[in-house]
Amino acid sequence: MPGDPRLTLITRPGCHLCEVAREAIDRVVAVTGDRWVEVDVTGDLELEREYGDRLPVVLLDGREHGYWRVEEDRLLRDLTAPHGGR
Repeated sequence: MPGDPRLTLITRPGCHLCEVAREAIDRVVAVTGDRWVEVDVTGDLELEREYGDRLPVVLLDGREHGYWRVEEDRLLRDLTAPHGGR
């Protein structure tokens, strides 16, 4: 669905790197106009097992794009690349 956010930031409360990641994503989407959502691993055992030791994690179109730090230039490039270009 075209209106769905392409970016997901997986976080947990009290995570300093998560706050830094939010700011980085905000800078990127200010350029691209994309939307993003945040998902807290707290209370979700499956997410905690998958991502808990690498937070924050950035998903682009449902696939892991990176963790711990947002690579802003790379994320910007990947968001603006034509879809299906694999």
